[in-house]
Amino acid sequence: MEREDSSPPFSVGWHTRRLELADRIRQKDFTLWGDAATPELADRIGWVDLPSTMEPRLDELEEIRDRVIAQGTDDVIVLGMGGSSLAPEVFAETFGVASEHPRLRVLDSTHPDQVRHIAESVDPSRSVFLVASKSGTTLETLSGFRFFWEATGEEGSRFIAITDPGTPLAELAHERGFLAVVLAPPDVGGRFSALTPFGLLPAALIGVDPGRLLEAGAAVDWEGAVEMGQEWAQHAREGRDKLTLLTSPAIAAFPIWLEQLVAESLGKGGKGIVPLASEPALDRYRDDRLFVQYRLEGQPVAAVPADQPSLRREITNRYGLATEMMAAEIATATAGIGLGVQPFNQPDVESAKERARQALGAEPARVDLVDIFSPALADQIEALLVTIGPTDYFALQAFLPAESETNSILAAIRHRVGNRTGNASTTGYGPRFLHSTGQLHKGGPNTGVFLQLVDSPMIDLAIPETEESFGRVIAAQALGDYQALRERERRVLRIDLGPNRRRGLQTVLDSIG
Repeated sequence: MEREDSSPPFSVGWHTRRLELADRIRQKDFTLWGDAATPELADRIGWVDLPSTMEPRLDELEEIRDRVIAQGTDDVIVLGMGGSSLAPEVFAETFGVASEHPRLRVLDSTHPDQVRHIAESVDPSRSVFLVASKSGTTLETLSGFRFFWEATGEEGSRFIAITDPGTPLAELAHERGFLAVVLAPPDVGGRFSALTPFGLLPAALIGVDPGRLLEAGAAVDWEGAVEMGQEWAQHAREGRDKLTLLTSPAIAAFPIWLEQLVAESLGKGGKGIVPLASEPALDRYRDDRLFVQYRLEGQPVAAVPADQPSLRREITNRYGLATEMMAAEIATATAGIGLGVQPFNQPDVESAKERARQALGAEPARVDLVDIFSPALADQIEALLVTIGPTDYFALQAFLPAESETNSILAAIRHRVGNRTGNASTTGYGPRFLHSTGQLHKGGPNTGVFLQLVDSPMIDLAIPETEESFGRVIAAQALGDYQALRERERRVLRIDLGPNRRRGLQTVLDSIG
């Protein structure tokens, strides 16, 4: 018998309502999440039929691919953040590069060492830069564009814009003679845009067949995806809100895309689901998890602890990632119904951006920074860690360049804290996570315990056409996010690793008891 209460729609006989929910989502029934006056709702559901609406755009994407290859291109560099960069990175890591196609790299950082690394590893005269921003105003994207615009000698044929119609970026691209301006559907939010030009064009440039991606997306089992979202929400409402993602080795990049989708869509209003990507295996786990295994046919996937609930997704081949992307989007939309959140906006992302803008307008301040050589370092780290409660998660925020050695030490820190407490942990590189899990950190439940790590780059890089530098920008972004977290009474500690970040990271690891 159905209960009469105020629970979300599917909690009432939800096992028998999957088909109804699937049909209503496919029909873009925004009343599942709010009313017509709800901002970023009715005009953000174009993702549901992308496999059909994008099909007529395939010739355009393939024509651009042919032009890029014909003009002699060794590297394609995506200048983007969040929804503009994560799907291209997943496609590149999963498919590799086809013969006679350019390599693909992603710049989604304002750290001067990361920018310098990209600049030194490519020949600007044989590279194409995808300037990708839905709004056309993204600070990180435009900073990267200005740097490489100068590096190419202001050669417009080396640039392609991917943006919504009528944005400042679209106007800039026309003014400066870009090779192409590729317009994205304005009714699709960034984190739902993998099967729009934001994901499909970079994929096509490295030899992935965008038509096959769309076909795989169209093959999604809608009822099965709705059921998955129901499971996510039901477990979260019962306290198992740590969505632990396991994959086969060949699709190991997939969770970084899924992490943004779940965290930014569902982490708001004091609610949320915490997605865990690339978490080191622990000796023990608390009872706050739901494991999801994504197994690629013919490959293994890590086992789930016997006492933990889990879901399993089977993927026939690499193109099946597009199927799972659609399934995850449907599941996320469904979970939003179950949690009572609007999954298509990001109301708390702007707070950190505003704080960063304020910091850029003033002299750089070392606000609450603990020096790596402080004799009180271990005590302050311990004071943070002892606040971790049974339902909390530990979040590393690394405003550092992504390097293999840094990855290893950050993983070791997560492993040490996780084995000590049994709690879940996440890692985010700043500023990229500000466009991803940053919404959950500030808008979700107050269960995060944050360790922010910054360094002091020895050589800065100026941002052409501005009075700023990359070093000042990333310092302001770190400070802005710290202040936004503190405003929401989050538990957070900032540590300055100094100019030798590897030694600083090792010191942090050694300081954890």
